[in-house]
Parts: sequence; structure tokens; C-alpha cells
Amino acid sequence: MSRDPALWVLHVDLDQFIAAVEVLRRPELAGRPVIVGGRGDPTERAVVSTASYEAREFGVGSGMPLRIAARKAPDAVILPVDAPAYTAASEEVMATLRAQPGAIVQVLGWDEAFVGVATDDPEAYAREVQRAIFGRTGLHCSVGIGDTLVRAKVATGFGKPGGVFRLTASNWLEVMGHRPTIELWGVGSKVSRRLAAHGITTVAELARADPAVLAAEFGPRMGPWYRQLGRGEGARVVDDTPWVARGHSRETTFQQDLADPAEIDAALRELVARVLDDVAAEGRPVIGLTLKVRYAPFLTKTYQRRIPETSDRADVLARVLGLAAERIEPGRAIRLLGLRAEMPMPDDAREGHTPTRSGW
Repeated sequence: MSRDPALWVLHVDLDQFIAAVEVLRRPELAGRPVIVGGRGDPTERAVVSTASYEAREFGVGSGMPLRIAARKAPDAVILPVDAPAYTAASEEVMATLRAQPGAIVQVLGWDEAFVGVATDDPEAYAREVQRAIFGRTGLHCSVGIGDTLVRAKVATGFGKPGGVFRLTASNWLEVMGHRPTIELWGVGSKVSRRLAAHGITTVAELARADPAVLAAEFGPRMGPWYRQLGRGEGARVVDDTPWVARGHSRETTFQQDLADPAEIDAALRELVARVLDDVAAEGRPVIGLTLKVRYAPFLTKTYQRRIPETSDRADVLARVLGLAAERIEPGRAIRLLGLRAEMPMPDDAREGHTPTRSGW
């Protein structure tokens, strides 16, 4: 009797995506350090969106203030963010993935996606994916192969740039066991410190940690989830149900700190209008608000509030202004304002719609 081919998860991650798109548009930049961020002006307040590998050699990384990046790589070409160009390139890549034989595609963002496929040679399939993407878009990608979504995602890091790497139950602890927990997808610096307080510093230690200890520290849902993460276990099926946003957010970094109440009020009104335009396109009401305030020089605070379900723009504006009046410290200069509006999830949304804390 013939045997069905094995099911695999591939994680496809475009290499230095934003910088690569810019180099495709400006071939003369190939091989040069390229930094993309803000409006391309390092004298303004902005952060690095991406840096080419050449720029990373100088210590430039995503999220770094643009002025610091410019000092680290003085000969770098600094370009403004062009979101429509990156969206168009991403759509070409995702269309290429969907055209692959037997592919089920779960998009994670501009530059990455899971691909579910039944094949007896996942490495050959992965290399064909790389060839197809490069042939259609000129972009390079790395591919992680796994028997779970977590293992495929982690595997990609070992394949960069432009390679293919496989992580499965058979080699997970051999490859990952000695590594610090912060190298796991979904574990940040805060969680790794909390784990370390319990003597859990490596992936192997997390994999065999006492579930009761983890539940006491992180709660009955997240505690077991972190242990499962340490083992690389979780979902094995790629879900191509369209991703649905739980909320929309916008933020503005001001080139000059705001201190005048009238200026702050005007900035809040503009922020609310932009967020509500995004929400209106979803056709769902608002049920929660999060106000983000970054005071000068760099102290960030967030304030959350649940609100009665509403689609009334005036009502949302009034509630944001009320939250700001209660929480924003008078007289303190403000460097950044951000707002997130949360919406109820539709009944047919993908269960566990967020990429990390979805019960994998």
C-alpha cells in the first residue's frame, strides 16, 4: 500500500525585507550599508525600521534611534519608510507562496508566513519556494522546517541568510536545549528574568520545569504554555483562515516636545481620528482603549480602559480626552502619544489569532 507524504510546516522569512526592497529599487545601493527609518532624516526623532546586513555590521538594529544609527554607520544611506512599496512587495511574495503545489499559507506579517505542505522532501520543497520567490520578486528568503509551528519558526534563525534548516522533535533539545530561554519565540527579556528567578535559564530547563511552579508564576494558562514552548511543541497544522485584527493603533513621535495643553488636545484629537478611520474599515465597534504617553526624555506609561461597546466617534473621542485628562501628568513635556482601540472579535475569526500566545 502507498503511504501518504508527511505533513510539514515551513516558516518563510524574507531576508532584510525592507532594505532589500529599497535595494531592488536602487541597485546602486547593493553592498552598501542601508538604513530605513522615519522620514530618512537622522536629525529628526525616529527609529530604524530595518538595516541591511552591511549596516548591521556597524551595530545598527531595528528600533534604534535614527540619530544613533547614523553615528554608528556614518557612511550609511538613510532612506524614508515607504509602506505602500513594502505592502506591494509583500503581496507578491504571498501570492507566490499560495501558488506553490499543495501549499496552505498563513501570513504572519509583511515579511513572513507559515506554509503547510505534505511532502517527503521538505528541503527540496523549501528550495523551490526560495527559487520561486526570487524569480518573481528578486527577494531572498530563509526557510525553517518543522513538525510544529514553533519549531519551524525557530529553525528559520539557523538558516539565515538565504538558507534552509530543519528542527523537529528528534533534534530540538540537541540544538536548542543549551540556549537561553530568551532565544525562544514568545519569550522576551521580562519573561526570561522571571524564569531565571526560578532557576530556569535554558530551554532544556524550561522543557522539564515543574508545571506547578510555572502556573504559580505566570497563571494557569500561560505557565503550561511556556513549558510547552520549551519543548517546541504545539500546533502542527497551518491555518489559512484570514487573520483578524483585535485592535488598531497609531502613535506619533513629536519633533518638539509638547507641553501646552492646547497642543496636546489637538494631537489627541488627530490621533483619535486616525485610529477610528482604521476601525471604521473593520465595521466593528470599540470596546477598549489604551493610551500610550512617552514623557521627555524617555519615560513611557500606558493607561487602559474598558468602555461600553460603541461606534460613536464623538463618544470615543470624549472617552479618550477624559482618560488623558485623568492620567496625563500636567506640566510634563510629552515626546510621544499613542492610542489603541480594541474591538470585539467576530465569531468566525481564527481561534488563537495572535501568533505567539495562541495555545501552541
